[in-house]
Amino acid sequence: MKNDPTLLVTGGCGFIGSAVCRMAVSRGLRVINVDSLTYAANPANVAPVADSPLYSFEHADIRDADAMTRIFEAYQPTAVMHLAAESHVDRSIDGPTAFVDTNVMGTATLLQAARAQWEAIGKSDDFRFVHVSTDEVYGDLGPDDPAFSETTPYAPSSPYSASKAASDHLVRAWHRTFGLPILITNCSNNYGPYQFPEKLIPVVILNGLAGRPIPVYGEGTNRRDWLHVDDHADALLTVLEGGQPGRTYNIGGDNEQANIDLVHEICRQLDAHPGAPGTDHAALIEFVTDRPGHDRRYAIDASRMRDELNWTARTNGSDGLSATVDWYLSNRDWWQALTDQAAQRLGQGNKTR
Repeated sequence: MKNDPTLLVTGGCGFIGSAVCRMAVSRGLRVINVDSLTYAANPANVAPVADSPLYSFEHADIRDADAMTRIFEAYQPTAVMHLAAESHVDRSIDGPTAFVDTNVMGTATLLQAARAQWEAIGKSDDFRFVHVSTDEVYGDLGPDDPAFSETTPYAPSSPYSASKAASDHLVRAWHRTFGLPILITNCSNNYGPYQFPEKLIPVVILNGLAGRPIPVYGEGTNRRDWLHVDDHADALLTVLEGGQPGRTYNIGGDNEQANIDLVHEICRQLDAHPGAPGTDHAALIEFVTDRPGHDRRYAIDASRMRDELNWTARTNGSDGLSATVDWYLSNRDWWQALTDQAAQRLGQGNKTR
């Protein structure tokens, strides 16, 4: 791949997408951020690079074929980093068809626009389409099962993971059928700054700060591998630069632990933090009814990233979590605006019932 590509990032105002935008611009890449600005997107996430001459924003939906064609023709990107997706499992249980619409149909629309661009530039060997997926497409693991590898069969459990699995298959089909130079990444659970407040780690931090109950599904024994978002962004740019087209790369943080252990660790950090009220945040933990089809364990074998691309996660789990707690305590304006908007939406919904 040639140096300094024009990188089109979908979902670049979201949690992971904004990390990619910030890092790519900091490394001198030209970035086009395409985002429809749904509830989990936040333009404040890209404020650090918004004024850079390397950064452009397009308010558009990946399901809109005309808009995608216009954007590809206007900017002529040499690479695509596709992150735009509905991604919250609980929301997929409440409203599954929206996930199929965005994650499957949106990906197909984007693939067609990317294919047209690739063909217009003579099917250049420098073009790349990186599709960012999840380890959840593999289903779940027993306590002693080996970690997910790139050859683990797909067995998605939720409407969210099923829609991501379907989009993965579409991306592979566009490679096999049309030759589009694609790469697929499957990552473990991300955490870090700018994560939308409905996700587990922000929920624990913000409920702890407010003295509200900290909900934990079931008995909290479900296990996840945790990957710092900056490590993930670095891995994605590494795959973009050096990955082999047609190949899949699993990205993990080598940081597997039970949810309840993670929650207790956050509570300990809040107890010790001078900016957090209270000294016994673990007393706020409340076990709640488990969600349907809750996967027991995810674990990532990221040896292909290490062996082929010389990449490993650099953020120590405890240090990364501590820095994340610090960030949320230092950026109240960022998350307060989001929680206020959520409360307003809930209030409007109650009025319509």
